[in-house]
Amino acid sequence: MSQAHVVLGDLRDESEELEALVVAAGEEAWTTATPAPGWTVAHQIAHLVWTDERAVQSVTDPDGFARDAAEGLAVADVFVDRAAREIAQASPAELLRRWRASRSRVQETLARVAPGVRLPWYGPPLSAAGMATGRMMETWAHGEDIADALGVRRAPTGRLRHVARIGVRARDHAFTTRGLTPPAEEFRVELVAPDGELWVYGPEDARQRVTGPALDFCLLAVQRAHRADLALRAEGPDAERWLDIAQAFAGPSGEGRAPSGAAPGTPA
Repeated sequence: MSQAHVVLGDLRDESEELEALVVAAGEEAWTTATPAPGWTVAHQIAHLVWTDERAVQSVTDPDGFARDAAEGLAVADVFVDRAAREIAQASPAELLRRWRASRSRVQETLARVAPGVRLPWYGPPLSAAGMATGRMMETWAHGEDIADALGVRRAPTGRLRHVARIGVRARDHAFTTRGLTPPAEEFRVELVAPDGELWVYGPEDARQRVTGPALDFCLLAVQRAHRADLALRAEGPDAERWLDIAQAFAGPSGEGRAPSGAAPGTPA
């Protein structure tokens, strides 16, 4: 089984779990405000729909995607919000139907992409596995917003390995998106998975290290929690800096979440 098919299977499971949460909450919950300012549960699902549809477009119409992406990035501070707002105007039933359809198309489309093909995106081009990993990361991150809004605590799963991996791989992007020079040396990252397994990245003898729970690292990388509220430890000045600016998503950095008890930040 290819890596893309492995990630797509976990993406399917993650999406179905989030759908079950939303459906169980009832249609009235779709208007509930989430920690992202101005975004309700409906906006969160609408954003997943939009990014699913853009992922499919990157495969089926790469030229059209490139044109749309250039137009969107020219107004990067508003185009994500605008898309979510437009799609969220649909009724809960219609939005749910559209989300199911977009997820299905992502599964079908990415599964057919040949190995070695690179797909255009809002950053460096991605493989099918990379695109699926991005969809997994987005689905989990926005699922956290929805769970927070509904007062639900979700149990972390092994699917977080995809979020952790993209968070580690996006280290240099976190620096460059803020106009900083990425560190020249590799870091060692050791994360304790939900089942107690140790997920490791980078050379064992690296001088700079990050350690802690995988869940905490993933929350930090998608900016759903402030570092002050997480049990992550850094060794070395560059590793310390990274934990202050980490982000797993493409595009400009967001404000993230403030420490517990303070005002929330903006959506990724």
